[in-house]
Amino acid sequence: MGIARERYEALRGVRSQFLDVARAASHLTLPYLIKYDSDYTETHKRLITPWQSVGAKCVTALAAKLMLAILPPQTTFFKLQVRDDKLGQEMDPTIRSELDLSFSKIERMIMDYINGQNDRVVIHAALKHLIVGGNALLFMGKEGMKNYPLNRFVVNRDGDGNILEIVTKELIARRVLAPDLPDGFFKDKINPVSNDTAGVINSTNDEGVEVYTYVRMNKQRTQWVWHQEVFDYILPGSRSTAPKDASPWIPLRYNVVDGEDYGRGRVEEFLGDLQSLESLTQAITEGSAAAAKVVFLVSPSSTTKPQTIANAGNGAIVQGRPDDVAVIQVGKTADFKTAYEMIGQLTQRLQDAFMILNVRQSERTTAEEVRMTQMELEQALGGLFPLLTTEFLVPYLKRTMLVLQRSGQLPKIPKDMVRPQVVAGINAIGRGQDFQSLSLFLQTIAQTMGPEAIQQYVNGNEYIMRLAAAQGIDVLNLIKTQQQLDQEKQQNLQMQEQLEMTKQAGQLAGAPMNDPSKNPALNAELQNESANEEAAQEESGAPN
Repeated sequence: MGIARERYEALRGVRSQFLDVARAASHLTLPYLIKYDSDYTETHKRLITPWQSVGAKCVTALAAKLMLAILPPQTTFFKLQVRDDKLGQEMDPTIRSELDLSFSKIERMIMDYINGQNDRVVIHAALKHLIVGGNALLFMGKEGMKNYPLNRFVVNRDGDGNILEIVTKELIARRVLAPDLPDGFFKDKINPVSNDTAGVINSTNDEGVEVYTYVRMNKQRTQWVWHQEVFDYILPGSRSTAPKDASPWIPLRYNVVDGEDYGRGRVEEFLGDLQSLESLTQAITEGSAAAAKVVFLVSPSSTTKPQTIANAGNGAIVQGRPDDVAVIQVGKTADFKTAYEMIGQLTQRLQDAFMILNVRQSERTTAEEVRMTQMELEQALGGLFPLLTTEFLVPYLKRTMLVLQRSGQLPKIPKDMVRPQVVAGINAIGRGQDFQSLSLFLQTIAQTMGPEAIQQYVNGNEYIMRLAAAQGIDVLNLIKTQQQLDQEKQQNLQMQEQLEMTKQAGQLAGAPMNDPSKNPALNAELQNESANEEAAQEESGAPN
C-alpha cells in the first residue's frame, strides 16, 4: 500500500464522526453538498431532497452575507502598510503618504487579478460547506481554485491546531491519467472497495480511478511538499513544493473545538430544530394531501349509477336522487393547528440563528436602520471573522501575492518592511475604516478648536494624499505634487513682483518730474533724442 492511501485510511477513522454529522446536516439543508457515494452509482442515481426549504434558505443566506463580509466585490479586503517600528529608522517618515499611494496601486492590481479568476465562485461554495459540514479544503492551482468536500479529504493537526498532514482522494478518469503512465498500467487493476468509493474498474477509459494526494511538511519544517499516487504509483511530475507561509492548500474550519482535528458547522448547532421542522413539515404535507381527498359514495340499492356521476360535467343535468349520493372528507384540518404553530416557531428560531434579517421595506426605511441591521449581523458572527482571517484570508492573500510575484505581475515587497493587514467584517470593509477615522478626526478638530485650527495645524496636501489612499483612488495626474505646488507658488510670486514693478512705473510716470508738460528740461531732452534718431536713419538710408 502506498503512503498516501495508507495515511488516508489511517486518518479516516477520526473523520468518521464528523462526516456522519456533516451528512445529516447536508441532508436537511443542501443534500448535494456532502453525498453518500451510494447516491451516485452506475445503477442507482438519486438525490433525496428534504420536505422543507428553510434549511437551504438559511445556509444560502448566511453564505452570501459571509461572502460579502470577507471578500467584498468593489473594494479591497486588505491593505499594505509599513511597519511602524521601521519608520524613522530605516526610512523617512515623511514618505508615508507616497508609500500608501503606491501600496494602494498594488492592492488594486491584486484585486483585479482575483476578480479575473474563478475564486469567488469556489469560495462561496466553500462557505456553504463550512456552514453545513464545518470543514472545507481549498487548493489554489495553476488552473484555478478547487474546493474539496469533507468526504474527499482528511487532515492531521497538532495540539495547537497546526496542520501536519493533508490527504485528498478524488476520482479521475483513466484517459486523463494515461499519458503520464506506462503503457498497460491499468491492465488487471481493480479499484479498492471502500465505504466511499464505487467499486470495480471496467474497460472504459472514462471510468474513474482513485487518486490520492499526500501533503506534509518537510523534515526541516521550512516548506510544504506533496505528490500524487494512483494504485500506489507516484504520478510523474506530481511532486511539488511551496513555502511554509504561502501554501496553496488551505484547510478551513467554521467552529474550533480544542483538541479536534476538524471543525463543526453552524447547522450542527441547530440540528435538532431542523430535524423537528423536517418531521412536522412531512406530517403536515402528507396530512394535508389526505385531508384534501374527496370521495363520492353511491348507495348500492339506488337507481343512480356511479358512472353517471363520474362522467357528469360541471353544471350537467342527470337523473338521480340526492339521498343516493354522499361525500366523504377527512375533516382533520383543525388538528393541524398545533403543528402549524410549532413550524412557525421553529422557522423563526432558525431565521434568527442564520441571520435572515427582514429589513422593513417602506418609504420611511432609513439608512440608519440598515446600518444597525448590519451591526447586529457582525455582533452575532463576530467570533467567526478572526478565524476566517487567520485560516483563510491571510494564507489566501500571501499565496496570491507569491503567484503574482513569481509571474512578474507584481513587484517584490520586502517582508521585513511591509506587512499585509486583513480587514474583515461588515462595518470594516476594506479601507473604509481609515476614511471614517480621517473624517472623524477633522470633525473633532473643527468642533473643539474651531474651523480655523484645521488650516493652521493640518497639512492639507498630506491629508488629501491619505484620504485618497484610504479610498483606494489613483491620484496620478489628479492631485498636484508638492513640487508642482512649489513651482506654482514661485510663479505667483514672480507675477506679483512684475505687477508691483508695473504699478510703480505707472506711478513714476504720473509724477511732475516725469511729466514733459510740467518739466521743460525733460521736454527738451526728449526732443533732442528724437532729432538724433531721425539723423541716424537718414545717414543709413533707411526710409522715414
